[in-house]
Amino acid sequence: MTGIASNPRPLVVRCGAFGDVVMITPLIRLLHARYGQPVDVVGSGGWTPPLLEHEPALGHLQMIRSRNTPYLLCPSQWALVRWLRARGRGPVYLCDTDAAIEGLLARAGLPEADIVRRLPADDHDADGRTRLWPDRWMHMGMRDPAQAYPTRADVDPAAHRLPVLTVTAADRADLAQWRQASGLGDCIVLFQPGNKRTHKRGRIATASHPKYWPPQAWAELAAAIWQARPQARIVLCGSPAERSVLEEIRQAAGGDARMFNGADALPVPRLLALLEVAHSLVSVDTGPAHAAAALGCPLVVLFGPASPALWRPIGPGTVIALGGEHEGHGRVRDIPVDSVISAWRQLADAPAS
Repeated sequence: MTGIASNPRPLVVRCGAFGDVVMITPLIRLLHARYGQPVDVVGSGGWTPPLLEHEPALGHLQMIRSRNTPYLLCPSQWALVRWLRARGRGPVYLCDTDAAIEGLLARAGLPEADIVRRLPADDHDADGRTRLWPDRWMHMGMRDPAQAYPTRADVDPAAHRLPVLTVTAADRADLAQWRQASGLGDCIVLFQPGNKRTHKRGRIATASHPKYWPPQAWAELAAAIWQARPQARIVLCGSPAERSVLEEIRQAAGGDARMFNGADALPVPRLLALLEVAHSLVSVDTGPAHAAAALGCPLVVLFGPASPALWRPIGPGTVIALGGEHEGHGRVRDIPVDSVISAWRQLADAPAS
């Protein structure tokens, strides 16, 4: 890797959760504009390909199954190292800083002069205010590695600030077929009660998790939505592992036929297509909330210990953040139902799809 390509492709390294992947889409598009080349991405997790594979600025997506498995036992790490060695030099925007990913980049021989790392200056604006994650990536993406590579000077980062996701015609057609088969009407309101850590350790741990909102609270919110829009269908979003948790919410709402448990029916492509047309989403602070914002779905986000100043989703639609005031000690269950109902009513004028 001694020669420098004349038209180097930038590389983004981000092995993040669902929301993390959504939040790097501005960086991918910014680097595509700056370098005039497709942007390669190193990622992990089953959600990453469906979130990024239709991104117009994407070059090659190289997936690794695990960063923490010993190298000799992880073929996807071998493949990553081989691919990095073969692709040649270019600017590398390193969004992950854990020792495991650093070790893989070192094993591949990536020169330090090619790597751009996040700095403290990326995290706060000139007035010392905390930047949201997409804004941090924007600031980082405007910096160059020590090794100079040709870039355009007329790129405005503000034009690329909002996360963007691509929904294909095939995904829209699949959604239309599923909606018809499921008897869902034209006005769909989505609930996202859990995140990837909420339901990992059983029912007791779920109830004690800081992002937990009780089933009865969700049921009271549903009743208020049906009072305002009796024709609305409420779809409970989550993974297949969360089916029983979503069912508790449906039962708390009296088993109303207008509430649909979507745990077994919403792979990522269909979820994105649904977010694109839904009336609104009420969600705890988790990845699908970021996807909803990117797709313009009006939403209310319930924060526990995380700070909305850092993690609030952004997009072209309305986003209302509640909670998160307790500097790392808050719980979603402390957010009153009336506050969530009031926030949702601010979204209620959004046109139904």
